Amino acid sequence: MTVHTGRFAGKAVLVTGAAQGIGRAVAERIAAEGGEVVLVDRAELVHGVAEALREAGGTAHGVTVHSVPVHSVTADLEAYDGAVDAVGAALAAAGRIDVVVNNVGGTIWAKPFEHYTAEEIEKEVRRSLFPTLWTCRAALPHLIAQGSGTIVNVSSVATRGVNRVPYAAAKGGVGAITTALALEAAPHGVRVVATAPGGTEAPPRAVQRGPLPQTEQEKAWYQQIVDQTVDSSLLKRYGTLDEQAAAICFLASDEASYITGTILPVAGGDLG
Repeated sequence: MTVHTGRFAGKAVLVTGAAQGIGRAVAERIAAEGGEVVLVDRAELVHGVAEALREAGGTAHGVTVHSVPVHSVTADLEAYDGAVDAVGAALAAAGRIDVVVNNVGGTIWAKPFEHYTAEEIEKEVRRSLFPTLWTCRAALPHLIAQGSGTIVNVSSVATRGVNRVPYAAAKGGVGAITTALALEAAPHGVRVVATAPGGTEAPPRAVQRGPLPQTEQEKAWYQQIVDQTVDSSLLKRYGTLDEQAAAICFLASDEASYITGTILPVAGGDLG
């Protein structure tokens, strides 16, 4: 994969959900492209990820940037105070924030809507909507004050998907945040954009979002998600972490300076 060396030189980038998956891939690529990066996650393993990146000298995709600072912060972004603390820590570490990548979220359970409990529905929405909502709110005053900045939210094409209605509702909310906030932020020189990933191949999660399917019925419900995801993609496959990170980093960069209020599907032709 092509890495644009120096594309984020002089910029400070906050990446949430950066301990694994898409968030980690984005953080690694930002560092490789010269950006000062602040990794945020509620899992303590985020500090190990940051340390590994520092020890590698900011190496990702075969490119090394020895002078790029890498910071890490633990915070629970499902609470507003956690988002405020994360943004404050990023500002203290880097001195400014030029880009915010809101990546936290993910399906916890996979089953038809009538099988969800009220508590499970609320947990799904808290997990996949509020971290983006709160982090936008916490970071926005600083971006407005400096008269520039970019927010890249990570939504999902699963807004049209089986066996995850609460998650779909939450990610639909992320899309709405993106388009509505873009209108308010544009006069202040701040862009707000999003990607909508489809199914993405990733290593096994170090920290699970929720219980893995146990019964044959639960496994069948999860398999329906996999089958529908592949069938909906024109390319008939899952994407890669690199493919997701590439789209996010493009939208975060100055190359996308005339793009705002836009949600880019990255799902092999599935528009959600």
